[in-house]
Amino acid sequence: MPRLRVRFGRGPEVKFISHLDVMRFWERAFRRARIPLAYSEGFSPHPRISLAAPLPVGVTSEAELMDIMVSRWVSPQWFTDTVNQQLTPGFEILGVFSISPTISSLQSRLRYAEYQVEVTTDKETQDIESAISRLLSLESLPWQHKRDTGQRNYDLRPLIDDLWLITGQPCATIGMRLRCGSSGSGRPEQVTSALGFTGHPQSIHRTKLIIESG
Repeated sequence: MPRLRVRFGRGPEVKFISHLDVMRFWERAFRRARIPLAYSEGFSPHPRISLAAPLPVGVTSEAELMDIMVSRWVSPQWFTDTVNQQLTPGFEILGVFSISPTISSLQSRLRYAEYQVEVTTDKETQDIESAISRLLSLESLPWQHKRDTGQRNYDLRPLIDDLWLITGQPCATIGMRLRCGSSGSGRPEQVTSALGFTGHPQSIHRTKLIIESG
């Protein structure tokens, strides 16, 4: 059964839409575009659409990945042109590729996500760079995260692969490559807090999803 991999962007116009609503949006857009979707079997069939990783509410992206199974082959160019006509501002298809239906799922192959995170600060550039270096030199970073179900304690350090400063004050932009997958995912706002920044980041933008090759 043919399979398409779609890279799409999510802009500020739709950054507060939940993951469930995003999935509903794509299903409606594909139906309006008359894409020959393939459906699961069973009592309640549903389109065979899967995203690599849910994008947190409030985060924009230029790197979301989605796999779509279709009932018959369609050209990536036709798919792009047809579906883009059905999209609202804030959603944009950036690339479509035909891939083998035997390749394992996106979720099982996802390893890292990269972000650009903006934080307001009066810290000097060298102080920010020193904070980044100190964090990366740590072997562990005990962390607490409060949820509705209670407090979770874990080590934040293994979820951080790399950090780098892009621009300094008054609004610093920090690049992050964080673990993203079934074994755990790093949260940019927790990393900025660990670096000593107060308050929530001004913006978080996902720039890349890194999947296992092969």
